[in-house]
Amino acid sequence: MEKKTIVTGVIGADVHAVGNKIIAYALEKEGFNIVNLGVMVSQEEYIAAALETNADVILVSSLYGHGEIDCQGLRQKCDEAGLKNIPLLAGGNLVVGKQDFAEVEKRFLDMGFTKAYPPGTTIETTIADLKEILGLS
Repeated sequence: MEKKTIVTGVIGADVHAVGNKIIAYALEKEGFNIVNLGVMVSQEEYIAAALETNADVILVSSLYGHGEIDCQGLRQKCDEAGLKNIPLLAGGNLVVGKQDFAEVEKRFLDMGFTKAYPPGTTIETTIADLKEILGLS
C-alpha cells in the first residue's frame, strides 16, 4: 500500500518547534510520509506543499493561542487551489484564554476543518483519527 502523505507545520507567527518535531516523528514511525514545513508557516505554504506532494491531509499545529485567527479562510483557499476534499486537522492551544473546547471545535468545523483537537490531545488519538479519515483502519 502506498504511504499516505501528511503536510504539517506550525501556523502563523508561532515558533513552537518541539511539539512539531514530536508529532512528525510519531507520524513517520506510524508509516505516514511526512512533509514537515516547520514553524511560522503561512496558509499558502501549506497549500503549495500539499499540491506539490499530492498530500492526503493537512495537519496544522498552533500553540501560541492565535490558531483560530491564523486558520480562518484556509478551507476556502484549499478549495480554490484544487484541494477541495483534503482533510484539514488542527490542534494545540488554538485560542487565547480558557474557552469551552466544544465551542472552539464547532468554530473550526464551521471553518471547514475535519477535526480540531484541544491542548493535551495524545498523538495516538490523532493517529487513530487519521487512519479512520484515510480509510486505513
